[in-house]
Amino acid sequence: MPVLVHLNGPPGVGKSTLSALRADRNPGTLNLDVDALHLLIGGWRDPRTDTWRLVWPLVHAMAAAHLDGGHDVVLPQYHARPDEVAVLEDLARAHGAAFREVVLLADRDTTVARFDRRGRETDDPWIRHHHGLLGADRLGTMHDDLLALVRLLPDAVVVPSAEGAVEETYALLAAALRA
Repeated sequence: MPVLVHLNGPPGVGKSTLSALRADRNPGTLNLDVDALHLLIGGWRDPRTDTWRLVWPLVHAMAAAHLDGGHDVVLPQYHARPDEVAVLEDLARAHGAAFREVVLLADRDTTVARFDRRGRETDDPWIRHHHGLLGADRLGTMHDDLLALVRLLPDAVVVPSAEGAVEETYALLAAALRA
């Protein structure tokens, strides 16, 4: 049975890195990195362009097609509302797949510092754009909202994300997905 893994967490916590590793180490797995899809939509650099409403139908269609083919999907994306997670769980079930909610977390101060540093040190245009839209101040609230979500989702697995410990964090993720 294919699996849709929602790799949740605040920006800068390592979702994209771990999602790419998961796909690389599990042939046939789709790394459905939503950030990459934004870059395919014309006008994404303009803050007045709402690429989210254009990207989500693509995310759902791509996940559905891949799950229907019997393959796993890993979706690295922050969501802090139960209804957002429920939509992903329903998508998985509608396509004959299992659903796993995995939340990557660091402590609040570390989360904010990692996001701020990533925004200043990157050459990636999407990360710079996203950093400018959110701002480091919003990250603390996003972190708190995610903690509140975890308390509402009894099946969610929390994986601690230590900066610079990619292989160690990946091992925790892989173990969580085997359980």
